[in-house]
Amino acid sequence: MKRLWVFFGGIVGVLSLLLIATTVLSKESGAVSSTDPNSLIIYNWGEYIDPDLIEKFEAESGYSVIYNTFDSNEAMETKVKQGGTRYDLIFPSESIIPKMIEEGLLLPLDHSKLTGTEDLSAFLMDQAFDPDNTYSIPYFWGTIGIMVNTDEIDPTLIKGWSDLWNPAFKNDILMVDGARETLGLALQVLGDSQNEQDPAALAAAVEKLADLRPNVKAVLTDEIKTLMINNDAPIGIGYSGDAAYVMAENPAVRYVVPNDGGAIWTDNFAIPKTAGNQAGAYAFINFMLRPENAAQNAEYVGYATPSEAAKAMLPRALTQDKAFYPDPSAMDLMEHYEYLGKDTVERYNDFFLEWKLGL
Repeated sequence: MKRLWVFFGGIVGVLSLLLIATTVLSKESGAVSSTDPNSLIIYNWGEYIDPDLIEKFEAESGYSVIYNTFDSNEAMETKVKQGGTRYDLIFPSESIIPKMIEEGLLLPLDHSKLTGTEDLSAFLMDQAFDPDNTYSIPYFWGTIGIMVNTDEIDPTLIKGWSDLWNPAFKNDILMVDGARETLGLALQVLGDSQNEQDPAALAAAVEKLADLRPNVKAVLTDEIKTLMINNDAPIGIGYSGDAAYVMAENPAVRYVVPNDGGAIWTDNFAIPKTAGNQAGAYAFINFMLRPENAAQNAEYVGYATPSEAAKAMLPRALTQDKAFYPDPSAMDLMEHYEYLGKDTVERYNDFFLEWKLGL
């Protein structure tokens, strides 16, 4: 992966390069603020944009981009809430947006300043988490499903979440370390919503997950990709973009969209209350919505683009892959993540921890 460097005119020498690397690629724990009105400070997930596009945007717009990264919605939300660091543009997931709206952390979007939204997929727009896209518009989207190593597992044996309970898969499954994802799949197997709030239904999902313990090899996050690539486990739960990366490195792996549920998620452009350069934020959003840029970004990152115009520019082998661009009939079975409120989120986390401790 190429590393992104932002150069400020006239600064030379090794010390300057180290300073720039620290500034541009600073992680959540060391974000940088700036009073320069010509700078645009972006706060995004790690490895979630083609660096060439930032360079292209800087050359076209004259803005200097300071690119900071976070590794969780909660870390991003906390930084914005603290307000001590200026961020002009952030990329929250749909599940955190209602909470950030309630807390007054997001600014309403002026849609008259946006271009390219007409290309965005209708099924991703005007969702319950942000009616009329008042505060956000989609950046990437994808699904959660099952990675299967076809050299070790007959892929016909895994078509949905319920197949994971097959005793033949003892110690074979890498589960994603997420309460919503894990309880969500068990809820869907039981015929409930992945956004279920009834404590009794959640308790039943945990009981169902208890029966899955013999098949679980480990509960991990990014490590799932490495283990699947290296043939260290035959089955892994993961996001579609992660699956695309794994499949590029290990052709034996296939990605299965569950036929008994699943999730559609979006990560989104949003302008936080900390924004000091709203004009630059709108300029960057519009730049990234241009079909040729959205297509380039989708090829680089590996997640599905919400732009129908960009999708038309992508290789047909990619866009016709139903695992990454499912048919509408498959998406009818999927649910968008909803924000469930602090108490319910804590209940999910408590149930999930209880389950993990029993492994």
